[in-house]
Amino acid sequence: MRTWLPVPADSPFGIANLPYGAVEWPGHERPKVAVPVGDAVLDLAGALERIDGDLAFLVRGPSLDHLLGAGPEAWAALRATLIHLLTDERHRPVVEPALLPRDDVRPVLPFTVADYVDFYASEQHARNLGRILRPDSPALPPSWKHLPIGYHGRAGTVAVSGTDVVRPCGQRKPPDADAPTYGPSRRLDFEAEIGFVVGMPSTLGTPVPTRAWRQHVFGVVLVNDWSARDLQAWEAQPLGPFQGKSFLTSVSPWIVPLAALEDALVEPPAQDPRPLDYLLPRGPGLDLDVEVRLNGHVVSRPPAAALYWTPAQQLAHLTANGASLRTGDLFASGTVSGAEPDQRGSLIELTWNGTQPLTLPDGTTRGFLDDGDAVSISATAPGQGGTLLGFGEVTGTVLPARRPQT
Repeated sequence: MRTWLPVPADSPFGIANLPYGAVEWPGHERPKVAVPVGDAVLDLAGALERIDGDLAFLVRGPSLDHLLGAGPEAWAALRATLIHLLTDERHRPVVEPALLPRDDVRPVLPFTVADYVDFYASEQHARNLGRILRPDSPALPPSWKHLPIGYHGRAGTVAVSGTDVVRPCGQRKPPDADAPTYGPSRRLDFEAEIGFVVGMPSTLGTPVPTRAWRQHVFGVVLVNDWSARDLQAWEAQPLGPFQGKSFLTSVSPWIVPLAALEDALVEPPAQDPRPLDYLLPRGPGLDLDVEVRLNGHVVSRPPAAALYWTPAQQLAHLTANGASLRTGDLFASGTVSGAEPDQRGSLIELTWNGTQPLTLPDGTTRGFLDDGDAVSISATAPGQGGTLLGFGEVTGTVLPARRPQT
């Protein structure tokens, strides 16, 4: 597909991508739904008003909420119309007034997060943490290869890329301490993850089969599930993550629709033992090349195609007990890690729980994150015709802790 717009051939936001987001638009009080195309963004409702009023209605609000709930037929119709607008030069008079340079707008959270679930889908990550935290026990928990392990997070602290990371405070107890203390986390970490945004809801009490995952999932984002490892270690027994995770989860600004990712769907790793029937067929994995930068320096390149549990299996297990999906639900893969040391998607793995610190180009070292550190996660996926699709970055800068007011 060719567009009449001046889009660089190597742009991660070419005509094969067309992700959706919401941005603050100069001169308007409310954000607008927008699509990045090359170095510009398109006011989607503004371009559609004179073409298709019904489609324009779906994206006229300040977020993608109406579009997400409209379902697969509406998603397909909107994408087809958008491609037509950008490839048929007869629509140039309609499209050009609705364009702005991407640098002139500021992304906001593109949808209302209903619920947030985080999984533990990377076998390499799970084995690494097992070896670090339970060196005298089997690396994987007994259930790990039988079900996608996950936890329910806090939807209200999911924020768009660029949101600062205030160092969390909480209880922490080092192994050699007699009692816990309260204070700023000393082991703040990042986690490079893949997130899936749910559009169509499901009925309470009715599980969603793996075959139906594409009827419910609208698209894909990048996720940084910031983690306070010392808070997490003290609180996690017996109920799992709580304050060590709930202070902030960052997502990339653009949702890449599943329709753009057909060429990124791949055969997932073999599963042994055979999963139970409700987790079959497995569905595809996603071939995303992820890159993590700490203060501008690349520290990891995790491969998402290595994830053991697929998005279809994660969604099926999420609803296996009859839990219902809601429009705006977000579920994430958990940390993406590969088999090689430079493919580990968190600092706890990269530094082996701080015992093997990273040395950065400026000569400083890191076991975990310092105040002032900036983390950036990006990814590309193969697109139609040999193109590369981008997701935008998910970034955050660590700020000092804020003590409770007395």
